[in-house]
Amino acid sequence: MSGKFITFEGPEGGGKTTQMRLLAEYLDKNGVPHITTREPGGPPISEQIREIILDPENSAMTDRTELLLIIASRAQHTEQLLMPALEAGKIVLCDRYSDSTMAYQVFGNEYDFEQTLNLCSMAAQGLVPDRTYLIDIDPKTGIERSRAVHKDTASKGTVDRMEAKNLKFHHRVREGFLKLAQREPDRFLVIDGGIPIEAIHKKIIEDITAFIGK
Repeated sequence: MSGKFITFEGPEGGGKTTQMRLLAEYLDKNGVPHITTREPGGPPISEQIREIILDPENSAMTDRTELLLIIASRAQHTEQLLMPALEAGKIVLCDRYSDSTMAYQVFGNEYDFEQTLNLCSMAAQGLVPDRTYLIDIDPKTGIERSRAVHKDTASKGTVDRMEAKNLKFHHRVREGFLKLAQREPDRFLVIDGGIPIEAIHKKIIEDITAFIGK
């Protein structure tokens, strides 16, 4: 594969989706072929699974079911969208990937590390991001931000299942992300999500320019 796989990770409300959009705009301006996508989600089948995972009405969903649905969504996403784009030489920007599964399901839900890692590897066909931007933020601040952004829908009771989990869960998720970054320091760039949006974007542009040579 000649393309590059760039992922954006982090706790809820850190601003990773905004940063992916800003990077996509930068790549557009510089004529760099790329696509943007997200997890859970991407192609239609994966997006349908996403709706099931995040639907707050599915409060009876077990942790095992949640994990397997995420793995199913990723398997479809990777084979149908990610691999072809990378083989075509495109930069792929993805909002969450396997690191989120490890952080949320292993650290957040306290599921088995090795078993989850094996499932992630199977679904991803061994695909590992070339670069990961981890936008770190205090969970309480992040959840408040996220709910403020979505307050119109949140007031109607449509906070998604992940946002609705308790603060202890989100603290474990953040700790998980930071531990994953410590395991692979050459792949991760950890950025403080509390600094201004423009400052985060500048750090990412400086890094990606050196990384892809644009």
